[in-house]
Order: sequence, then C-alpha cells, then structure tokens
Amino acid sequence: MFSPEGPTLRELAVQALSSVERGYDLLAPKFDHTPYRTPDRVLGAVASALEPAGPFDAGLDLCCGTGAGVDVLSRVCRERVTGVDFSAGMLAVARERAVPQGPVVSWVRADARALPFGPAFDLVVSFGAFGHFLPRELPGLFGQVRSVLRPGGCFAFPVVAPPRPGSRGYWTLLGFDAAMRVRNALWRPPFVMYYRTFRLGDVGRELARAGFRTELRALPEFGLRPDGSPCARLVVARRLP
Repeated sequence: MFSPEGPTLRELAVQALSSVERGYDLLAPKFDHTPYRTPDRVLGAVASALEPAGPFDAGLDLCCGTGAGVDVLSRVCRERVTGVDFSAGMLAVARERAVPQGPVVSWVRADARALPFGPAFDLVVSFGAFGHFLPRELPGLFGQVRSVLRPGGCFAFPVVAPPRPGSRGYWTLLGFDAAMRVRNALWRPPFVMYYRTFRLGDVGRELARAGFRTELRALPEFGLRPDGSPCARLVVARRLP
C-alpha cells in the first residue's frame, strides 16, 4: 500500500493513537506517499466535470491537506484559490508545493466546522475528508459551507459507489470501521475516521436541509458497475438564495 518514502508501520501506529489533528501533523511529511492522498486521476476527472460550469472567480478547498485539490481549483477559478485545513503540519507541506500559474493561492488554518470566512467563494470542493465527520456533524458542516458561498455558488465533491455487500471491499471497510470504533472506545483522544458513515442518501437530505439543490454527475473516467450505474460520481450542490 505504501511506497518506500511513505510512513513505517510504527509511524502509522503512533498516528492512529493520536488525535486527528496531531495524527495528521505527524503524517504530513509523508502523506503524499500514502494511499490517503487523492489520486491525480480523481482530481483530473473532477476538474474536467467542473470546467463546463465555470469559470469561477474564487474557490475554496475544504480540508485541503497537503494541497492536491488546489490544482483542480486553479483550472476552474480565475481570481483566487484558498486551501483550509486544521492541521498545521499538512498546511506546512502545502505551502512548499509548487503553485500552478493562474489565480492567487493562499492557505488558512481553521476547522471546517467553524470557517473564518464570509460569503466570499463561488466554488467549494473537498476530497476524501468526510469520513472525519460524524453523521450528526453533517448539518453544521454543510451549513458552514453554505455560509461561505455566494448565492448560486457550488459545493462539489466526488463519491465512489459503495462496494457490493459481501464483496472484499465491503468487508474491508466494515472491518476498518469496526477497528476504529474499538480503538475509540478504548483510547483517548478519539481518531474519527469512519468510511461507512457518509451515505449518499443521507448526504442528499442534509444538503437539501442546509439550503442546497443537488445533482449527481457521472465521472465516466471510472466506468460502470455491472448494473450499469457509475462507479464514481460528482455531487454538485448549488446554494439556493
């Protein structure tokens, strides 16, 4: 799973026994050499799907980590791009990355549940971060996103079709979530990372309650499942007035 430049098992164990923030601070120098970084293939597919709806003026990468998603925003935003994350270590790595030509890029340390912005953005994206939020936190999280979007602004994020019940992927995710629940029952501080809590039906309902109109766009680069449904989709939620 990991390249030689990635973290050792000992380093991963230390991270897993830390808080989410401290864990990512520790992992940050090697994060881009782990499977946790959003693959370039996903980033490229999202950028291609968003380009017909743009260009946008200002974009925000929510829970930006080491900044891979900024490349997407730089393709579809004209004026400025902001990455926000609560891990100082991840932001330190992001600030060292080469910034694409185009809009001005800045980095802000903040919690996604208490964003320090007014309605200043036309597009908010997020990649792979929602497993760090419990289901009861989604209303507040989506409310925060709405508060930083201008009317008509867009909140977009990719989702992968869930594995079929009984498949290897299904049991892998089930086992991972079970292990995390045991860890959090026995050890403090908790490390919130539950991949099976972010269900598309629940997400759609919470986005509607938060004041969004949502559509799903297939990401054709990832093909179709045996039943003909897309393997991956882009959730595009427009802020209502």
